[in-house]
Amino acid sequence: MESHQLLREVLQSGNAKEIAAALGLSLSMVYKWAEPVGDGAGSGTSNPLDRVATLLKVTSDTRLVEWICQCAGGFFIKNPRIAAPHPSFLIPATNKIIQEFADLLGVIAAAAADNQVNQKEAGQIRARWEDLKSVTEGFVRCCEEGNFLPLKNQEKGREE
Repeated sequence: MESHQLLREVLQSGNAKEIAAALGLSLSMVYKWAEPVGDGAGSGTSNPLDRVATLLKVTSDTRLVEWICQCAGGFFIKNPRIAAPHPSFLIPATNKIIQEFADLLGVIAAAAADNQVNQKEAGQIRARWEDLKSVTEGFVRCCEEGNFLPLKNQEKGREE
């Protein structure tokens, strides 16, 4: 989906006047964000989504996206790069996910043993959770692509 299409959908379900007022912009400017830019067909203008994408491209600094995700109450998890198709390598990969989950449960159990969780323990839980999400996302992406070479290469790297 193009950014102007997403903004068009957002404006259909939101209040364009409120958005314009909150941003200190004219209503027409907000509506122009929902139109394609250039190419003769559209009279739109560069919108905030396109500008953030350009910032990310120019800086390659994912903290921009992490900050936006944090503002939305979530977290950014980068998708792993997928190489050319290769025969399955599922058992060690599924074992890794199970081990990561077990490690998370171990940290949670240790933290909650005294019926309270302090900030240090919460940080440890968060770190294990982020590890589990990353490992699982990598596995899911490999499944979607039908390519388990990245998982096989990770396993080889641990053995060496």
